[in-house]
Amino acid sequence: MAMMETKIKIWTFLKVIVSSLLISALVLFTAATIRTLSLHVNVGLQLAHWEKSKNISLVIDQHHREELLGNFKEALRIPTVSFSETEINATALRQFDTFLRKAFPTVFSSSVVHHELVANYSHLFRVQGSQPDLVPYLLLAHIDVVPAKESDGWEAPPFSAEEIDDFIYGRGTIDDKCAVMGILQALEYLLIRGYAPRRGFYIGLGHDEEVRGFHGAKNIVRVMKERGVKLLFVLDEGLAILDGVISGLDGPAALIGVSEKGSANVKLSVTMAPGHSSMPPRESSIGILAAVVKRLEENPMPRLFGHGPERETFEHLAHKFGLPLKFIMSNLWLFSPVLGRALEKKPETNALVRTTTAVTMFNAGVKVNIIPSLAEAYVNLRIHSAQTLQEVLDFIHDTVGDQRVKIELIDGFDPLPVSSSDERSFGFQIIKKTVLDMFPTLTVAPGICVGNTDSRHFKDLTNDIYRFAPVWFRPGDAQRFHGINERISKKNYEELVVFYFNLFQNCDIQKLPEPHTSIQEL
Repeated sequence: MAMMETKIKIWTFLKVIVSSLLISALVLFTAATIRTLSLHVNVGLQLAHWEKSKNISLVIDQHHREELLGNFKEALRIPTVSFSETEINATALRQFDTFLRKAFPTVFSSSVVHHELVANYSHLFRVQGSQPDLVPYLLLAHIDVVPAKESDGWEAPPFSAEEIDDFIYGRGTIDDKCAVMGILQALEYLLIRGYAPRRGFYIGLGHDEEVRGFHGAKNIVRVMKERGVKLLFVLDEGLAILDGVISGLDGPAALIGVSEKGSANVKLSVTMAPGHSSMPPRESSIGILAAVVKRLEENPMPRLFGHGPERETFEHLAHKFGLPLKFIMSNLWLFSPVLGRALEKKPETNALVRTTTAVTMFNAGVKVNIIPSLAEAYVNLRIHSAQTLQEVLDFIHDTVGDQRVKIELIDGFDPLPVSSSDERSFGFQIIKKTVLDMFPTLTVAPGICVGNTDSRHFKDLTNDIYRFAPVWFRPGDAQRFHGINERISKKNYEELVVFYFNLFQNCDIQKLPEPHTSIQEL
């Protein structure tokens, strides 16, 4: 009898457990379903009442088209190449300075614009506003480009600005002379039309971004700090409009970078006594180091998806996916581990999930019959927003686990702070409004830059740094960035000019409208 009662109690207990689990699952499923149907982060301030402004409109007729494309092409033909931190094309940079003054006479002669050269080749413009109590902002771009050789396989010479099928080919078309020229061309057109801004602003053009900006951008920051300048926000290059790039997304999306991954370069080296190859030791310097490299590649940094700004990216895009992806992305509180595992399978999305580890150089040996005394490898790491440089270095030490291997940090810095992107974020919302006014069907979302820009030097001048230009990227275009056949369509360059033309004016409002609730959550 006692045994029967025990069995009944066990059975009753199991039924309670199973029932509780089923109820919990049902509650979770119901909550997830409601969130899937109601989540639409992207609405934002579109439904709010914006401060009325009398914006000047820009209609690009044939005359304007020939003028702006002519200026752009001439800029591309000047080979402002940065080869290294100590080797730049100073002659080309001086030529570019002369060209800018000729292309934009109104900008350089206007009484509301103050221009100065910084560190000989970089440019800083201050455009005076009529209401000095409004905090200024900064648009940032860079003049220099990475090297390019026609023999690498270009369809057109990389400094020819040649047109092929309505695309302009050339180094700098997307990185970053489209922004340099688009910003100044827009300001030239506004000033010609009598534009007088309410909110003052700055334009910074660095000359050595491609080699880390230590002379250009850093000196612009120094000048601004000395003058006590504080900025409402900074807008630099970075992310773009992605069309057909994100698998499963219904329509194109404009991603505005709100942070950058950190970076580190680490040197690994092994030193041993050299010897003759006829009497090799059990382990060579090359063998020891190769084993360490293999361990680093086989033991990636921890998966951190959902702990950085990438979570917001997918939540903003969720409503544009079909089921089941819409269900998963609307409920990252539940499915982050699942999505993280899926994303890490491809190199381009794995970069969103974790700190990446790339062995980029391996040097050893001087002769075929000598056991080398030294083997060294260089590792480049791009640090996820949820990690610090020190945590990454600790992970490397633990993974290497061999005292014969010397580990040296060559240089590095922590991930950049995450800029605001909510409904009270002036910079983000103004950029978003300017994008949607031009392209109403786009989805706009915050994003993370896996590369680095000059804007990181400005973090002491503002809390909000954004990285975006309305350049259209379609499948295959990302490989053109620092690669061969870099190009931009003529239409897209015109769109950049119009974008900056409108952005300047949209920034003239005193404050954002009161938020209209844009996200519904349980």
